[in-house]
Amino acid sequence: MENKKWVSAWGNATSILSREVENYTKDITLRYPIKTIFSGEKLRFTFSNYCGNEPITITSATVSASDSKGVLNGKIAEITFDGSKNVTISEGTEIKSDEILFTTKALEYISISIYLGDFTETRSTVLVKGPLSGGYYALGDQTHSEILPVEKTKSTNWYYFLNNIEVLTDNDNRSLICYGDSITAMSWPDHLQLRCIENNFNKTAIVRRAVCGTRVLRQYDCMQYESYGLKGSNRFEREISSISGADSVIIQHGINDIIHPVGKESNIFRPWDDLPTAEELIDGLKYYTEIAHKLGLKVYGGTLTPIEGWRTYADFREELKNCVNDWIRTTSDFDGCIDFDLAVRDDKIPSRFKDGFDSGDHLHPSEPAYSAMANIVPNELLK
Repeated sequence: MENKKWVSAWGNATSILSREVENYTKDITLRYPIKTIFSGEKLRFTFSNYCGNEPITITSATVSASDSKGVLNGKIAEITFDGSKNVTISEGTEIKSDEILFTTKALEYISISIYLGDFTETRSTVLVKGPLSGGYYALGDQTHSEILPVEKTKSTNWYYFLNNIEVLTDNDNRSLICYGDSITAMSWPDHLQLRCIENNFNKTAIVRRAVCGTRVLRQYDCMQYESYGLKGSNRFEREISSISGADSVIIQHGINDIIHPVGKESNIFRPWDDLPTAEELIDGLKYYTEIAHKLGLKVYGGTLTPIEGWRTYADFREELKNCVNDWIRTTSDFDGCIDFDLAVRDDKIPSRFKDGFDSGDHLHPSEPAYSAMANIVPNELLK
């Protein structure tokens, strides 16, 4: 074991599913195909019920080699917890599995199958998209099924409960964390991982910690918007400190603090006093840098991307965004700046996206723009 260590090879944040009538499930198998970046000899898994209101029970869970569509093609190994196949996870807690003897091969897929036999509150989850993201759920216990039955299966981009996979691997492998909101919950971290693969930077796993709608300074303590997740002080240290083998974190967070407040006369849950000053938002980002450095991580600030045309766009929001971006570009609090804004903005009208780089809502980048964001990350962070 002298030349081996535990490294997080994949991960997601845990947040809150929007409250609906149908927020419980039963007799369902979740299956998540994961591209393994490293070769290794053992695995362990973290399952989170951090945002739950009540305990949940994983009836059983397995891992197997698979293809990218979740078709199993190798030995199926049981995931156990203190030797048991099932585990109950209390609300507000996370649990780590036993170490599982399992050989992973670099750049091949494994699939994790999770069976929820009894009524289960599906509140602790996160929505993530990208070319390497997505899974399935199927009726019944399919943890040992090579192929999920097509007539009983649907695809999903919601990751329930599973939020970290660690590999016992070579000592020179490491992970790079991408932290943020919906822009980071979309495609650019997946494109960054693909870039690592294409350039043979195969000692680096990109681990995502991103939640749609989240803000640095505020969170919604109301059912209407609780799915927009936890504020930075309730997310950052917990999410970042749980990643094994990480040495750096890229932060792209803060745009929701700027665009959400509209005044109680327009929306009772979005008062004007939620709107931060530039100094307050910068202080929130400084908090991130202090926590990251305390954990021994280098921390890189990602500039906020264009918003002109978004439904709450206004000149004062543009000025606030630009003030924060100017600080990110020049501060010594970060170990470096990744200028996502520069990568995707229009050269002549910098408040807007370049042609083809707007997804259509004037807030979220398009797929080519996410690729451009991944491409602007310096090679030095990936090697």
